[in-house]
Amino acid sequence: MEKHINIVAALHIGLSILGIIIGVIAFFTLNLVGDISQDQDAQFVLSIIARIVVGFLVFLSIPGLIAGLGLLKRKEWARILTLIISVISLLNFPIGTAVGVYSIWALVNTEVVDEFKNKNSGSSV
Repeated sequence: MEKHINIVAALHIGLSILGIIIGVIAFFTLNLVGDISQDQDAQFVLSIIARIVVGFLVFLSIPGLIAGLGLLKRKEWARILTLIISVISLLNFPIGTAVGVYSIWALVNTEVVDEFKNKNSGSSV
């Protein structure tokens, strides 16, 4: 089951990084379109929209990045956070749904739950 935990962590880290990259690309694209239009109002509005889009995508990506890194360190809070993110990502059809179903399946397995509990109870001594 350790392989499944690593895969779930990698999926969440990868999707989070992809979300940040898409936000940065959208930011530069919207600013470029505003510059190409050579209209002051369009530049102003598109620069505001670009900031909102990048901020929103980064805001949505940070929890997945934190959860993935925590899973790699086998932290119980990361398992819970990943389960919450996975339930929410079920609405993101089709990729989010697939990742969400796989993550939930992998992280509610009794072997995984026991591994996280044993790891965390042993490290707090």
